[in-house]
Amino acid sequence: MENLKRYTRVFMDVFGVTEEEAKELKYQAIQSWDSIGHMNLIEALEDEFNIMIDTDDIVALNSFEKGIDIMNKNGVVIKK
Repeated sequence: MENLKRYTRVFMDVFGVTEEEAKELKYQAIQSWDSIGHMNLIEALEDEFNIMIDTDDIVALNSFEKGIDIMNKNGVVIKK
């Protein structure tokens, strides 16, 4: 499975949204993406891609799109 599909699937699983909804998500735009949901997302991304996301990037990850940039920065190539 390509990285974009894996990345999208993490958002879908963590937040219980459709693929289309996942691609539009922003932090706190839905009830489940609160501070606890955010940490669940980080943990799921780290597990899925076997990476460690640093604190600055954890704070900066405030949307699906921004997350792609952060994943690329961490060596996980995701093509939009």
